[in-house]
Amino acid sequence: MSQNLINANPTIYNTKSFVRKETEAEFDDDIEDAIDSQEVFDLIRSISDPEHPLTLEQLNVTQFEHIEVNNEINKVLIEFTPTIPHCSMATLIGLCIRVRLLRSLPDRFKVDIRVRKGTHQSEGAVNKQLNDKERVAAALENNHLLEVVNQCLATASLRGSQQVPTN
Repeated sequence: MSQNLINANPTIYNTKSFVRKETEAEFDDDIEDAIDSQEVFDLIRSISDPEHPLTLEQLNVTQFEHIEVNNEINKVLIEFTPTIPHCSMATLIGLCIRVRLLRSLPDRFKVDIRVRKGTHQSEGAVNKQLNDKERVAAALENNHLLEVVNQCLATASLRGSQQVPTN
């Protein structure tokens, strides 16, 4: 985590617990299960913030209400909210979300990741970077950046089941 904090005192929000009711069809490998917003939220909610030992959900960066999934056209839209309007970590946070979904969702999905309108002073530039395949690929070729992304994703498998341990 960074020593020069951009947002030294972020607001910490309570997380919501959600227990998905599993049906018999979900255990049947012959039936293709639709991906829904809750499943996508569960994949990203426990990603660690690059600056604090907290999850994106605890910082209210990611919210269930800002995720749309359309299985008919294989599209996922995620809007996230940086903790401050001049957050220099917004692109990194979006990259972490993208990598988590690239590693977790079926290849058929096109994923759009955006900063929520009006929540960042450079939202257009951040959105352009996050949804440009060549820029994302170039970013992931940077070993240091990939290491930071992997550190943020180390807690993603918690899927909201528990809090991120603090040091």
